Amino acid sequence: MPELLWNDVRNLFDPDLMGALPDLTVPGTSAEDWQAVFDLVRPGGWDGEFRVGGAPAPLPSAAAVLSRPSDADTAELHVRPVPHVTFIFRPMTADEIDFDVDLRELQGQSGVDTLCGVLRTIGRRLGKPVTMSTGGNYANPVLGYDPVADRVRPLVDPESFELRPAGELREPRAR
Repeated sequence: MPELLWNDVRNLFDPDLMGALPDLTVPGTSAEDWQAVFDLVRPGGWDGEFRVGGAPAPLPSAAAVLSRPSDADTAELHVRPVPHVTFIFRPMTADEIDFDVDLRELQGQSGVDTLCGVLRTIGRRLGKPVTMSTGGNYANPVLGYDPVADRVRPLVDPESFELRPAGELREPRAR
């Protein structure tokens, strides 16, 4: 049985409602946590490519990436846990893992299952919650991995949430 059902959470995967690139985060992290994510990209693990300034580069240690000068070219880790779905990790600071995915790549039950699998894998590896929110609205996550319950669950009622123009969640509509 899937963790979440498409028909129950489809609004949280709607690019027009959520924005095509929701923010996924793990707060309260360290360079060691980033390294644990980097280690998921290996033979037999997730397919991935490290890029600096948009060009492919060898994957260094997380500590090396996080110690780069602030004016260095942007570093990104493009991870493909399944074909045709790319999560982009941006190691800018050790204290938060920040990444996104294009919701247009996560449509239908297989998309829900892929997202749940990624959040669960990262959350289990780090022993920390992993949340998804609309672009720039970190304070109001809509979906997340709960490490205590060891499951991904909606953090809002997917049927009744809507967005304010500034991207903040409104109170649920009355049913």
